Amino acid sequence: MTLNTLGKGQSAMITIITAGKELRNRFNSFGVVKGAEVHVSQHTLARQTMEIRINKTRMALRLSEAEKVGIIR
Repeated sequence: MTLNTLGKGQSAMITIITAGKELRNRFNSFGVVKGAEVHVSQHTLARQTMEIRINKTRMALRLSEAEKVGIIR
């Protein structure tokens, strides 16, 4: 299961990140790492991006980026 499958208000734990080095570094800087608890705050109307929260950090991800984050609920 990947992060892009979560709906608004759902949470999960990150199990794996399959992104390239550049995107993985961006994820690391925001705390998107294996073992982190992630909460989906909202999706855009067109469902092209999603807003997530990890601890007190909020960030927007393209769904194509969220597909690279494996999760378990």
